[in-house]
Amino acid sequence: MSGRAHAAATGNRAAEEPASEESLYRTGAYDYTLPSDRIATRPPARRDAARLLVLRADGDLEDAIFADIHNFLRPDDCLVLNETRVIKARLYGVRARPGGGRVELLLLGEKGGGMWEALGRPGKRLVPGTALRLAGGAVAGEVVAVSGRGRRLIRLTADRPLDQVLEQVGRVPIPPYLGREDDARDVADYQTVFARVPGAVAAPTAGLHFTPELLARLEASGVGIARLVLHTGPGTFSPVQVEDIRQHTLDPESLVLDEVAAARIHSARASGGRIVAVGTTVVRGLETQARRVPEADRSRARTVIAGAGTTDLFIHPPFRFLAVDALITNFHLPRSTLLMLVCAFAGRERVLAAYAEAIRRGYYFYSYGDAMLIE
Repeated sequence: MSGRAHAAATGNRAAEEPASEESLYRTGAYDYTLPSDRIATRPPARRDAARLLVLRADGDLEDAIFADIHNFLRPDDCLVLNETRVIKARLYGVRARPGGGRVELLLLGEKGGGMWEALGRPGKRLVPGTALRLAGGAVAGEVVAVSGRGRRLIRLTADRPLDQVLEQVGRVPIPPYLGREDDARDVADYQTVFARVPGAVAAPTAGLHFTPELLARLEASGVGIARLVLHTGPGTFSPVQVEDIRQHTLDPESLVLDEVAAARIHSARASGGRIVAVGTTVVRGLETQARRVPEADRSRARTVIAGAGTTDLFIHPPFRFLAVDALITNFHLPRSTLLMLVCAFAGRERVLAAYAEAIRRGYYFYSYGDAMLIE
């Protein structure tokens, strides 16, 4: 049995990697060139009509359609979904003074007492004490403080609960690389059909390909489904700016894995099934909870521990996977933490070769693009 096959069989996956370990820490090692016409600006008319590139454990590639993913899953496998719901976190407005210019906010999270952490433009104008008139006056804001990495603490007020107001006047925070403003289609398109708990500012895009009918077919075939919640932050779009990836850090993101989900994962493992993560957020959530199991208690049947908290786990080569056996994911940006995670899972050279072949075969990339299944 190969080292890779043995890792999968024992539940402790460690992708083989011929490159030297030191070279794997260079940000430039995760770069590639993508033609602009391979960036999807809209999803397919039907979610599960996206193409699916299957990267086999032996390195072979197979073309498929996402609706046929059941052909690559087995009874007793367990799909793990991220139930986070994208909030309408982008607000446009003006500085509330004579001659005040336009401003744009991306709300990152509520801090209590009407305070929100946000990214804002133009940053040099959003100094403490600046009053804001947002969404045509539906929301009033005041910049209270400036924190690191261009973030602001902003007090927001409205005549109704802010979550209700945002649902009406906020804008969908589609990724900046789409090169367009959000519109009515994005309200549904940029949300999974199983989204339940509001809090994300970016969609867990691997989940966008599922329909209720496809999930029902998978369950009927014996595939289990477990769910966690990890509220995706803006770092999902951000390229790594340092040369040594070990110097990069991720912001803490809220994570909940309940007892029901943990039990389903344990049951699948005990039955010999695989844990199939739907998206990189699920990988990070499961691997976080796997590392919270006391070392002495770790076994194939006890993979993860239920709990609520945060995670800032940055997965990059080399990495020992304790919980995840297979991964459904989209094609990610060059030099991004998401691409580094996928390379840690399947091997950098193998992944970049698959990306090059996907470009040659006409696959679409990024949030609204096609998908990969990595076994």
